[in-house]
Amino acid sequence: MPWTDPQESPPMRSHFDAENDVAIIHSIGIYQARLNAIMWSMAGGTLGITLLIGASTWFAVGRVLRPVEAIRSEFAELSARHLDRRVPVPRAGNEIARLAETMNSTLDRLQTAVTQQRRFVADASHELRTPLACLRTELELALHRAEETDWPQVVHDAHEDTKRLQDLTEDLLLLARLDASHTGRQPERAVDLTDLVRDETARRRPPRHITLDVHTESGPVIVQGQPMLLARVLGNLLDNAERHAAGTITVRLTHEPDNREAVLDVQDDGPGIPAEDHQRVFERFTRLDDARTRDAGGSGLGLAIAHHITTAHHGSLTITPSDHGAHFTLRLPVQDTFLRAFVSVRGS
Repeated sequence: MPWTDPQESPPMRSHFDAENDVAIIHSIGIYQARLNAIMWSMAGGTLGITLLIGASTWFAVGRVLRPVEAIRSEFAELSARHLDRRVPVPRAGNEIARLAETMNSTLDRLQTAVTQQRRFVADASHELRTPLACLRTELELALHRAEETDWPQVVHDAHEDTKRLQDLTEDLLLLARLDASHTGRQPERAVDLTDLVRDETARRRPPRHITLDVHTESGPVIVQGQPMLLARVLGNLLDNAERHAAGTITVRLTHEPDNREAVLDVQDDGPGIPAEDHQRVFERFTRLDDARTRDAGGSGLGLAIAHHITTAHHGSLTITPSDHGAHFTLRLPVQDTFLRAFVSVRGS
């Protein structure tokens, strides 16, 4: 019968039961120690993996950004006096390498623009200094011998030098405005080249020994552009032709429907332009050997201005090979609305 009296002491446990309790406690301690060891191992492994990932990430990012730092440091040392330097291009061929190539391409264009600007300033200074020096010399000589001076001739010469200075200054200002403007912008209005050619050639007064032979389309030839600038192109081409023509200047305006272009040819019967100079004549302040004298006129800007304006109107100005004389060819895109009207009229 089991023990139920609370006044009596419980019966004594056997030695076997005590040993079982000790074994159970010992087993629990072993498992707890193993569990603690596993937990510490997991914590250490996690910490080690975290440190390894962090170190790998730091090394990888540093290796990736090292070319960026090289590009930044090289670019920071660039200045207007060291535009010949370029940023290093990584060999990886990734986005950073393409960024470096783009920056170097931009630096190439910047160096070209700065070089052209410096050359332009130097040439402009030289061109302005020459007529000013001539004008001052003429006036000083006249003042030094006032009694022996032919004053009407002095005034005439001074007037001619002043006109050359005015023309040169206007050309320089026009080039500055063209350089400052956006050449990619759309031209402003429709222009009838037929009327423009007829008006510009009608108002010219060429030298007596030169005949101006003009041929145009019977109908309108419509392009988009700025009438004053397009008239300036034709005027500069005619000025150049008058300086070199022997007796005849031919102006011919045609329309090429297949190419959707208006073609304006200006040809003279002068000595012509050597093939090796066909590109150089469109550079600023370029004079060929037979046109370097003061009496030949021109500042070396007329053809450069004409080429600049033509490019701004999405056209081209080239020299066409010719057996005699200089043959300039101007091509401009024809307005689409005029093209449809022209084709319909020709097909009727």
